Amino acid sequence: MTSPDQSNYLITAMPHMRSKLTTSSIMRDVIIALLPATLAAIINFGLQGSLIIAVSVISCVVFEFLYQKLLKKPVTTGDFSAVITGILLAFSVPPTMPLWATVVGAFFAIVIVKQLFGGMGQNFLNPALAARAFLLAAYPALMTDFSFGLAPDAIVTATPLAQFAAGEFFVPGINHVWSALWGFGNTRGSIGEVSTILVILGGMYLLARRIINWRIPVFFIGTTAVMMFVFGHHGLFTGQPHYEIFLGSLMLAAFFMATDYSTTPMTAIGQIIFGVGCGFFTTIIRLWGGFPEGVTYAILMMNLLVPLIDKVTMPRVYGTGKGAK
Repeated sequence: MTSPDQSNYLITAMPHMRSKLTTSSIMRDVIIALLPATLAAIINFGLQGSLIIAVSVISCVVFEFLYQKLLKKPVTTGDFSAVITGILLAFSVPPTMPLWATVVGAFFAIVIVKQLFGGMGQNFLNPALAARAFLLAAYPALMTDFSFGLAPDAIVTATPLAQFAAGEFFVPGINHVWSALWGFGNTRGSIGEVSTILVILGGMYLLARRIINWRIPVFFIGTTAVMMFVFGHHGLFTGQPHYEIFLGSLMLAAFFMATDYSTTPMTAIGQIIFGVGCGFFTTIIRLWGGFPEGVTYAILMMNLLVPLIDKVTMPRVYGTGKGAK
């Protein structure tokens, strides 16, 4: 029997989708989903917010183009994945972030995390989140300065998550919840945390377009809500999940970062495990960690466990089990 001509086979990196959708069309939908939150950031932070987003996106695209050109690899900037990394990176930094530090973050995300491991589909960490973790370690003072573009009575206060972490306790009313959802001028945080309701709107668009699956966001947010309620900042059953799930980057991370095709499990059960794990680690860090927000490190830790999750949850091919001959 002659072996088949291997030249007829094309092997490519993830994502692998049996659909008429292309990588670039998927990425365009993600960009569309991010537009409401981007507009909110521009309105709230004006020129400074616009510059950070623009510099982050341009830097990511340029670094990807230059790396691939210098190493004589196919240029993939047309798939828009670098654009999304740029937007998410900009959303992960405070509005006071110097532009040069944003460029450093873009270099780390594209060159170190993505391209050095083979490019899109072969990176095992989410590039934007890995860059945020790097910037937080390298420039902690810059990454925790949220004093720009806020209403006068909000400048002297900590972020709501930081208030909880510091031991301050209050029962949030409807105004607190609405403020956390709407956010304009009232809530301190990173650029992408301006309006949670617009982030959720973008997430609903991705679900409606079937770009992402519901499992990871639902189990991520649900696990965080249940654990925050049960354990709470002040003892058992003192949590305020109806308020806390709208604070920080939880919604942005659940819909746009934890659902990255390249760094999440392929099986349905694996996606549930991944979502639960993200919620578990987020809660652990929020309640007992050194940072008021935990989504960055929670997702990165679960990214590292994806190969194990896939190995354990992947359906066994018939005839390949332990007793197979």
